[in-house]
Amino acid sequence: MKLIFCDNVIDHQVIEPDYEEEAKAAKNIGFTFYLISFEELIEGNISKALKYIPKNERLELGIYRGWMLTLLQYQNLYNGLLDKNIRLINAPEAYRHCHYLPNSYDKIASNTPKSIWTKNLDFSNLKKLTNEFGTKPIIVKDFVKSEKHHWEEACFVPDASDKEKLKVVVDRFLELRGNTLNEGLVFREFEELEFLTHHSKSQMPLTKEFRVFFAFQKMVAITNYWEEGDYDGEKPDLEEFITIAKNIESNFFTMDIAQKKDSNWLIMELGDGQVAGLPDDVDKSEFYKNLVNIISMKASSFESDSKFQG
Repeated sequence: MKLIFCDNVIDHQVIEPDYEEEAKAAKNIGFTFYLISFEELIEGNISKALKYIPKNERLELGIYRGWMLTLLQYQNLYNGLLDKNIRLINAPEAYRHCHYLPNSYDKIASNTPKSIWTKNLDFSNLKKLTNEFGTKPIIVKDFVKSEKHHWEEACFVPDASDKEKLKVVVDRFLELRGNTLNEGLVFREFEELEFLTHHSKSQMPLTKEFRVFFAFQKMVAITNYWEEGDYDGEKPDLEEFITIAKNIESNFFTMDIAQKKDSNWLIMELGDGQVAGLPDDVDKSEFYKNLVNIISMKASSFESDSKFQG
């Protein structure tokens, strides 16, 4: 089993500093890892990006641990590694399923805020779409990310019927995302969540949220989503969410869960596990021990059986 990390921009033999502790923990329990050039990858230069990865004698399982990629970038990485006999844990279809909210929305619709989306960014279209929310508050994001650290100016609309405010927020959101906009726009009904604190830099409200990692539909770890705020040691009852996870079309993914004001829990979003960060205070050795224990039961079948490729 191979891990694929991004290298340091300055030296291809040095790992990206943000992943240094994680790679060390993984190596200590037996993982082998390779480094790729993220810069070459996003430029489409796949042969240069994977220049220092040797071709394996036999097909092996691989897991990418790095920055978010567009679907095309991920496809290039997947195919490039496959040429070297490394098959990433998630095929491109699986990456898309969890990376883009609209692709997995039907799997979580009954447990997540009401959402609508479009690739047509004409404001007349956006006005019609958001009429569905009436006067309820909404948030604006693209298919992957929001601008939550610009909460008031580029994320939150207190009243969906206030089209002037909607336009201001959408325009600012699009300005901030620029050419990094993912696919289109998503509008989500705002839910009152259990407040933790305000972010120390952006002052955006932080709420009680957790990130749960799953591999082959089994839970790997649950972590606090935010590194700020007092969680009081509380964890959600995961039974319902573990059941939902069994229907997610991915071999390695995250499920972000938040507590509402009424104490119930909901799913905020899913994500591909390969591009999901681990908070600094997570026991990374324990994380990788759990991951390898789950994957080891599937790895041999995964490497030879097409049913695990999706």
